[in-house]
Amino acid sequence: MRALITGGAGFIGCNLTRYLADRGHAVRVLDSLARPGSERNLAWLRATLGPALEVVQADVRDAAAVRAAAAGADVIFHLAAQVAVTTSVADPVHDFEVNARGTLNVLEAARQHGCAVFYTSTNKVYGGLETVPVVEHATRYAYADRPQGIDEAQPLDFHSPYGCSKGAADQYVRDYARIYGLRTVVFRMSCIYGPRQFGNEDQGWVAHFVIAAALGRPLTIYGDGKQVRDLLHVDDLLRAFALAYARLDRTAGQVYNLGGGPANALAVWAECGPLLEELLGRPIPVRYGPWRPGDQKVYVSDVRRAATFGWQPTIPAREGIAHLLRWVQDHRHLFDIAAPSAGTAPAG
Repeated sequence: MRALITGGAGFIGCNLTRYLADRGHAVRVLDSLARPGSERNLAWLRATLGPALEVVQADVRDAAAVRAAAAGADVIFHLAAQVAVTTSVADPVHDFEVNARGTLNVLEAARQHGCAVFYTSTNKVYGGLETVPVVEHATRYAYADRPQGIDEAQPLDFHSPYGCSKGAADQYVRDYARIYGLRTVVFRMSCIYGPRQFGNEDQGWVAHFVIAAALGRPLTIYGDGKQVRDLLHVDDLLRAFALAYARLDRTAGQVYNLGGGPANALAVWAECGPLLEELLGRPIPVRYGPWRPGDQKVYVSDVRRAATFGWQPTIPAREGIAHLLRWVQDHRHLFDIAAPSAGTAPAG
């Protein structure tokens, strides 16, 4: 496999780059290095992979640069994105240019060079899910009648500029398979977490909680902390990418939810907080703030469709969070560069 990874110095991108390179695949990374932490991930990749790593510092908004980077690739893993809902609200034009126009640039490059495209979409394309009944339990909210979670048949309902830009890109990727015969796959992802994730208050809540708890930084919980999300460790995600590529005859043109599913669903603080306290062996002080607009009480992915290409999550949330905590504790120097502000984004 010869792979181009847009956003290859980001959290998922650098893990995917290492994963593919370790298995003998040729990898080219395209990244603008705009996101804080990406330069640290790129330094790690250079130190780990050496001269075998090919890096193009460019922005997905630059169509010519994307076309040039895609030359010779068998597949483009399109991970580059503006990832924060709050940022999209503050600057919707920038959000659109990166997420929607950037994806169109990738698709056109793939059409020119004959590449497959794997696109990392988001569960935000399903919107607020206001019509799905929710019940409240002692430590969490839950769907009243969806024990397996939300499946791919759920009607799309884009909320926020971020939801609109990612949703538009999601649909473009699907349609390029129908109209132009491109081999594209859309992954609507839930909460992905793991090593080399520099989570902050706008995005990456699991890593943000772990980093703040491990380093004794202030932590604010917005809402009552009983909001539920399903968690997927990045190693499970990478395995899904590999399996989907190996079965591209089956997966091309399809859409899949990728998350931890019901077995890996946690309340963001009412359950995740006690788990972190247990792992750290001490209480974690937090303060509470008001609910954030658009914060769903529950989002859990129904991931059964991905079983059709041989995938299911294998890393329990407790084990994955413990692994991430150890990584943060062993790499404290990476977090001394700049302390993020307190708080967390709406979990999603």
